[in-house]
Amino acid sequence: MTLNIGLIGTGWFGKVHADLLAGMEDVTLVAVCGSSKEKADEMARHYDAEGYGDITEMLEAHKLDAAYICVPPQSHGDIERALIRRDIPFFIEKPLSYSTEIPASLLQEIKERNLLTSVGYHFRYQDNIRRLQETLTEDKIGMVVGQWMGGMPGVAWWRNQEQSGGQFTEQTTHIVDLLRYLGGEVEEVYGMYGNRIVHEQHENVTVADIGTVSLKLTSGVIANISNTCVLPGEIGRVNLAFYNEQGLLDWNLDRLLTVRTDGSTEYANSGDPYAAESEAFLHAVRTGDRSRILSDYEDGYKTLKVTCAAYESAQTGLPVKL
Repeated sequence: MTLNIGLIGTGWFGKVHADLLAGMEDVTLVAVCGSSKEKADEMARHYDAEGYGDITEMLEAHKLDAAYICVPPQSHGDIERALIRRDIPFFIEKPLSYSTEIPASLLQEIKERNLLTSVGYHFRYQDNIRRLQETLTEDKIGMVVGQWMGGMPGVAWWRNQEQSGGQFTEQTTHIVDLLRYLGGEVEEVYGMYGNRIVHEQHENVTVADIGTVSLKLTSGVIANISNTCVLPGEIGRVNLAFYNEQGLLDWNLDRLLTVRTDGSTEYANSGDPYAAESEAFLHAVRTGDRSRILSDYEDGYKTLKVTCAAYESAQTGLPVKL
């Protein structure tokens, strides 16, 4: 059975997924929809697909088995509704939006139709995250500390709080999601954000460039996740570390380090989590078996609620209970 796929979004993430789809057996990327037909045509040409500047026109022209949504946070809403009302399963890149309002209404429609969805929290599909998860089943977590330290992406929408939701919601969401996935649900957050450097370097910057968020999990675990987008070039650090009486478990983009009293072990990351998440989603489209999907729309919404609560807390100066 060959699956006919439509892709919405012509940016970097759209091309990542298009390249993966193009390399899969029994999968055909038949249509690309962009913010303009010109952008869509340009991208579609590389995959022998049709380009569209309007989602409705694309859906009327093709009988799609599934769709991939790879658009900026401010562009969500109409795209999902068009797919939901046609019962078309979709894979969607994180975050689900810049705030919770639109996703909350979409989630109701998705649940009413029991629509198949998957969210692009690809780190969940890493071999080292699976290894970390297995190790943590034997450990009682003490404290968790995470970071997303890097530079500011060059696209204008990312610098606008009303469009991206800020770094914690658009980027550091990956670390928040791993905290939930590995440590359990969050019940309270307290955030502090600041503006130190980036607003002096660029015009029209309304996002904070430094921030730290303390999180209390329902289990009683306390976590802290900090981020910044002030660093230059390729300098950065992305990690999540678990501390307890057994020792230290430290994950980053390249490896997992376990440190115990009897020594330390390092595991290099292997495999392609982008491919793994797509394979899980497309397997579900073919068979109805959703067990390989590690984050659906409802789960992705829970992560969004945490990141948006952190922004609310930073604005009010008060903790926010979830």
